[in-house]
Amino acid sequence: MNRENVITGIIIDCAMQIHRDLGPGLFEAVYEQILAKSLCDRGLALDTQHPVSFFYAGTTYTNAFRVDLFVEQLVIVELKSVESLHPVHAKQLLTYMKLMNIPVGLLINFGEELLKNGIRRVVHNYKDDEPPSHGSTP
Repeated sequence: MNRENVITGIIIDCAMQIHRDLGPGLFEAVYEQILAKSLCDRGLALDTQHPVSFFYAGTTYTNAFRVDLFVEQLVIVELKSVESLHPVHAKQLLTYMKLMNIPVGLLINFGEELLKNGIRRVVHNYKDDEPPSHGSTP
């Protein structure tokens, strides 16, 4: 299993536990702080409110955006606490992923009654470490 899959599994596990304990409806910042601590307690390195800068057509755009959580410099986590996710939320995450050249991100909406309905894994130009399986040979 590759590193991104292990990390996303830990993030989802921590988020599910937090949601079970606190339920939906708190401010996003509350979930962000608690999730960050939970991930650190599980041994993951991360940045909160990580600034996103990018270069385009000869110009560097500094601190154009901020990513909620940037875990192990491999996975972007965008948190929400809204009634339901909308397509613009996934586009926001995909924008960060493209600008930072990060292949895997998680969109987590703590506002859902059941958190499993509020988790989206987003991939962009993802390359798995393992070769594809083509079935068994006799």
